[in-house]
Amino acid sequence: MTEATAVSSGAAASDSGLALRRNVALVMLFIVGTINFVDRQLLSVLVEPIRADMNFSDTQFGLLTGLAFALFYAAMGVPVAMIADRWNRIRLIGIACVVWSGFTAACGLVSTFWQLALMRFGVGAGEAGGTAPSLSVLADYYPPAQRPLAIGLFTCNGPFGVFVGAAFGAWAAANIGWRNAFVVIGIVGILIAPLLIWLVREPTRGAMDTLKPADKALPFGQSLAMFVRRPSLRVVMIGSGLAAFVSYGMLNWIPAFLMRTQKMPLEAMATWFAPAAGITFGIGILGGGWLVSHRAKGSARAYGTIPACATAVLVPTFIAALLVDSWQASLALMLIPMAACTAYIAPALALVQNLTPPRSRATAAALLMLMFNIVGLGLGPLFAGMVSDVLRPQFGDASLRWALMALMPFAAAAGIAQFAMTRHLDNDFAE
Repeated sequence: MTEATAVSSGAAASDSGLALRRNVALVMLFIVGTINFVDRQLLSVLVEPIRADMNFSDTQFGLLTGLAFALFYAAMGVPVAMIADRWNRIRLIGIACVVWSGFTAACGLVSTFWQLALMRFGVGAGEAGGTAPSLSVLADYYPPAQRPLAIGLFTCNGPFGVFVGAAFGAWAAANIGWRNAFVVIGIVGILIAPLLIWLVREPTRGAMDTLKPADKALPFGQSLAMFVRRPSLRVVMIGSGLAAFVSYGMLNWIPAFLMRTQKMPLEAMATWFAPAAGITFGIGILGGGWLVSHRAKGSARAYGTIPACATAVLVPTFIAALLVDSWQASLALMLIPMAACTAYIAPALALVQNLTPPRSRATAAALLMLMFNIVGLGLGPLFAGMVSDVLRPQFGDASLRWALMALMPFAAAAGIAQFAMTRHLDNDFAE
């Protein structure tokens, strides 16, 4: 064997080993992320049986599904991400999975609103150790050009989690009760965490980047300064926050709207809504990531134009879905806006990973996710729940229709911000 042949064989083996490691990492992080979203979605799907059992108002459920979770998620997000920029990220994700899964199981043991709120605080604090460190790991396994698609594949854990959560939640409500549903999902997460730590190797930081990474993680102030200094990062925070306000408001209240306002049977939720939501949310997230990976080769402006176009499609189609009379027609019309409402996620997360240095990526992702979670998850569902309660004396069960309609001005504002970002992208990528 010649020296050239030996070198070639060694390179091929190395490339094959890297491909296997990155694929295993992507699959395992996807599974852990799916459990994360099942934990979140389960409460939204079981809203009606829990409300009947514990007599909650829509405002209280907006707090439980949104602000109670998001406040602790956001409060822990940046400190945990700073640890991720300094410590073994795979172990951190595994520990976080055990924490949030334990609190999820405990949700099935509560008897009052405040006990359930406290358990959701714990779920939120635990899940803060999931997404941002995972994005940092994937950025060190994939080169910049492949990151939008890789992150799009990873963030499909959201729609897949919605599908699993909706299907399992509807089945559980009819067969084992809502309390046992939380216990079962919590146990699954506790069992998966050690498997992640065993199978996934911590990647070298900055291995896929052309520039050598800094030896030490950046202080928090310097990480925050990047969002102040770079216009693209400033505007993506605004656009993503508004888009998350709309998408989480939709995600958390569409099941209740279909069941309460449109009289969709609970068994139809598992048969029709669960696969429809999982597929459409997946198409939106993966489609947004794929389109940006493809179009950004010609122009970095794709990071803004693709989400802006998706938002322009969302507004009229969602309004139409809210105004029809039957749940069948409403669900059919919702397929387009349910796909469009998630198209911003992968481009926004990939943009932040590509415009920040390796040793600050988890912290940068956590800062973006502050907007996702405080403005989006924290306030979107709460806003819709409050509007529904205010309108209930006048509109009865139809109050949710107009509460969801009230999200559309925020969707229009998100689209404007996403389009405005395009004029800064070329310059920021050239730095």
